[in-house]
Amino acid sequence: MRDFLFTSESVTEGHPDKICDQISDSILDACLKLDPRARVACETFVKGFPENSFIVVGGEISLTKGVSAPDYERVARDAVRRIGYTDSSYGMDADQAELHLLISTQSADIAQGVDDGCGLYEEQGAGDQGMMFGYATNETANYMPMPIDLAQRLTRRLAEVRRSGDLPWIRPDGKSQVSVRYREGRPVAVETVVVSTQHADKLAGTQVEALDGIIRPGVQEQVIDPVIPRELRAEGMKIHVNPTGAFVTGGPWGDAGLTGRKIIVDTYGGMGRHGGGAFSGKDPSKVDRSAAYACRWVAKNLVAAGAASRCEIQVAYAIGLAQPVSISVDSFGTGKVGDERLEEIVRELFDLRPAAIIDSLDLLKPIYAPTAAMGHFGRDGFSWEKLDRVSDIQNRL
Repeated sequence: MRDFLFTSESVTEGHPDKICDQISDSILDACLKLDPRARVACETFVKGFPENSFIVVGGEISLTKGVSAPDYERVARDAVRRIGYTDSSYGMDADQAELHLLISTQSADIAQGVDDGCGLYEEQGAGDQGMMFGYATNETANYMPMPIDLAQRLTRRLAEVRRSGDLPWIRPDGKSQVSVRYREGRPVAVETVVVSTQHADKLAGTQVEALDGIIRPGVQEQVIDPVIPRELRAEGMKIHVNPTGAFVTGGPWGDAGLTGRKIIVDTYGGMGRHGGGAFSGKDPSKVDRSAAYACRWVAKNLVAAGAASRCEIQVAYAIGLAQPVSISVDSFGTGKVGDERLEEIVRELFDLRPAAIIDSLDLLKPIYAPTAAMGHFGRDGFSWEKLDRVSDIQNRL
């Protein structure tokens, strides 16, 4: 196999698109807390201007008869405040932004396909057609591709030093990017690291002096050095911090935000395919979300069991039908047994009907807001990251 570079990016919790994801998932959690059977498809748009900022929340939400809806406006403002947008100079003020709600109930045609005992087949079916992917590799301890794993760690570290006050001039918006060299299919060195962080205006000296004397050394020492292992750094590893020279105008002032626009950041950083469906703001009856989580669960258990060094799972559904229309396993030639046998093992050990996924992964709880920034995969505490089928897989190899 040829040597190649592979690059993945991450964005911080204050990125405009991630603001929207977190608002949408916070509303989802508020609904599930009141009603575990809530049907939620919530989208958010944000845009800021010097004189005012705007939050628009729209979509379809249906609660069980007799259950009162949460205070959507309070939930949305609380989410923005938690991120750190409490001052209009940062790009948005959670308490001052103008907020619009455009919410209706779920289509009855969709509801009959995803509610038990309804529709043509009575069993809970998929909330939409589509294909979902899951991926895992043994190149890192958390079974994630190294480029996205390191990129996500950098953005998490940016948030930590901002919140702790170690770098008090950092503001909520930011990005990271990591380029890793692969040799014979394995990661061997980090070639380039890019970190762009929003920062306070009027730091000491000129902008150039602030960049060279405060921003770059601060990010290097407090963010990059703790995250990128010395033994993985290529000789002459390139580091770019705020390469445009200034990043004061950020958040919704610098760019509009929209739910579901960071699907590659949310998953595997481009290493592995994506079905196209976003996650945030969707309750688990939507297989865009729940089946993608299940595919990660399946792939991770296969790799952890030694069935393959890396593995990608695809599952596809038809709206209203419970059984997947297809299940596919690709071990990229690294499988201990053939992919056909791995598919048989998956079918034997994993029930991938929507209701079964929800039950196996315990998805009817308000657990989603924490997923909406810094990646849905490779992090402790989420049920789809559990390794509970490893011995069963090993017994079937």
